[in-house]
Amino acid sequence: MTAQTSTHNILGVGSGALHALRRSLTRDLGDQAAVCLQEAGYAAGEQVYGSFCRWLPAHTGVGNPADLDARALGTVLSSFFQELGWGNLAIERVGRSALAITSSDWAEADPGEGSELPSCYLASGLFADFIGRMSDTPVAVMEVECRSRTDPSCRFLVGAPETMEAVYEALAAGRDYESVLSD
Repeated sequence: MTAQTSTHNILGVGSGALHALRRSLTRDLGDQAAVCLQEAGYAAGEQVYGSFCRWLPAHTGVGNPADLDARALGTVLSSFFQELGWGNLAIERVGRSALAITSSDWAEADPGEGSELPSCYLASGLFADFIGRMSDTPVAVMEVECRSRTDPSCRFLVGAPETMEAVYEALAAGRDYESVLSD
């Protein structure tokens, strides 16, 4: 499969550019870098989702994302994001109220960085807009594992904003996210 970035208003940018951008913004803006990158990712979501909608019929025979079989969603999204150069991903339900998007080769992650916190901020914003459009409901996304932090994969939790707020509070209190999502 070949990415049709030029016909879908999507740019091909190397992962090194994303790594350099994050390092520069973090150096110059500190914690505000995360907010800037999340906002940029969120802004990109509309065009990436539009590209997905145009890509979908030729690759799956399905004309509308809402008509995708839920069991095929992870495979289809993985194919799409791999084709764009982001990496593979798997989707699974976590508890009753969240999804997890996991990738062992997500392009935004920089395994040599040794970050203290998950730092795929652009993807967090991108997934929030993209999945929100797909589900036709607002969602929040939080990265809880990151290859930039030396975790084996990047893992993003997706859920209702109030669910992700509860996850954030649990993590801040030293609890694991799975305990919140299994309640």
